[in-house]
Amino acid sequence: MLKQIKSVFGFLTIIPLGMDQDSLVNTADYMPIFPLVGAFIGLLAGCFAWALSHILPNTIVGVLTLGFLLLITGLHHTDGLLDLGDGLMFHGSAKRKIEIMHDQLTGAGGLTLGIITFLATALCIGEINTNMIIQSLIVVEVSAKLSMVMGAWAGKEVHKGMSTAFLDAMHGRNRIVRIAIALTISSVIALLLLGYVGLLVVLVAILTSLFMVGIAHRHFGGVTGDVLGATNELSRMVSLIALLALIPWV
Repeated sequence: MLKQIKSVFGFLTIIPLGMDQDSLVNTADYMPIFPLVGAFIGLLAGCFAWALSHILPNTIVGVLTLGFLLLITGLHHTDGLLDLGDGLMFHGSAKRKIEIMHDQLTGAGGLTLGIITFLATALCIGEINTNMIIQSLIVVEVSAKLSMVMGAWAGKEVHKGMSTAFLDAMHGRNRIVRIAIALTISSVIALLLLGYVGLLVVLVAILTSLFMVGIAHRHFGGVTGDVLGATNELSRMVSLIALLALIPWV
């Protein structure tokens, strides 16, 4: 069990935990605990933002904190976000769209989606009150990781790739139990840190994930690894926007 948990942390962060050939399968098997890793990442980012907020303007805090988040996660999901933008902007068959997503070059669609997503994310982080920044980023990162779990659970496979192990795991035995574990972990953390507002943020992330699954099925015929990665980044942004709208109720 410890080996599998180590694989999940090693997959979602740049922490050197000695990944091996079984790490991908182990990570997929323990995908329901993604929100726990999200809480850890959010705690690190929250402490980073809290420290910076005492010496730097809010906008700069937001930009640097986003940079910290991208660094600690090894830009694992950034590539998926950019590829998704290119795939969505291409007018053609689902097969050709997927080929475009696998292209090493980044086009206007990917660049635009990336700029908007990261700009909105950084600005939102900068707007969060210092007294709430740590718990807010924990809940947001929990929600972002939950959205990937939900995407793998609700989406169908379109081709064999890195996403295959995750979709197989979330569609295999104990399918309901797996998603229930992820939902329970996320809801408990959100409720403890932000009360019912936290639960609403989690709900927003779930809806974002389901929306992304619908988009993926329509454009690509199913969910790919790029779609799951992009879902993480977009859910983070949407969760932050929702949080800012709901903060007056905290």
